Amino acid sequence: MNSATPVVLVVEDEPEIATQIVRRLEAEGWTAHSVGDGLAGVEAATTLRPDLVVLDVMLPGIDGLEVCRRIQAQGAADGRSAPPVLMLTARDDETDLLVGLGVGADDYMTKPFSMRELLARLKVLLRRVERARTSVQTGDGEPPLVLGDLTIDRAARRVFRGTAEAHLTPTEFDLLVCLAATPRTVLSRERLLADVWDWADASGTRTVDSHIKALRRKLGSELIRTVHGVGYALEPVS
Repeated sequence: MNSATPVVLVVEDEPEIATQIVRRLEAEGWTAHSVGDGLAGVEAATTLRPDLVVLDVMLPGIDGLEVCRRIQAQGAADGRSAPPVLMLTARDDETDLLVGLGVGADDYMTKPFSMRELLARLKVLLRRVERARTSVQTGDGEPPLVLGDLTIDRAARRVFRGTAEAHLTPTEFDLLVCLAATPRTVLSRERLLADVWDWADASGTRTVDSHIKALRRKLGSELIRTVHGVGYALEPVS
């Protein structure tokens, strides 16, 4: 994190919602900044270097998807990891959600949402990015996982299919590692929610499905097998 206090950027053009989010985060002891349009969001992400970003999809100027793309690109250009992004969408549309995950979002919520759930989701993202940073900084000594043509460098948090690197979000990386720990073994959505998202209930199974689709798009559809009504298994390809 930037400091002992998490810094959150809220990019939301509805003043009432933005104010509610900022007040809830500040009540938690976090530092929160809000802007109301897409271009201001990109600029704020560059100058503030927040630990987390809450990003509405529908924004004036440029939309949240383009903001997310630019935040990811800026992080890559600076040689650093982009902050985790939680996207807010007014529509419960599978295409929108998949596009959001495809451009680098780590999680999403559909409006209307509860502030309690938003804070819980942000805490999970914060814990995940802290684990990632600690792993890279300390070099945890875990050897790369090599499964067929898939190589997962857990210490550096990099993934390759053959010689081509796949750029995954922190959430996608943790989901892949969870599946790769027991290849060809079917893991239920509930198990993945508990292990990757730290969720104790099964209310977010669609989140798992959406992230699996994002992984397939980046790594190849044949790599992850669906067992309908149960869950998913990693199937290494030679």
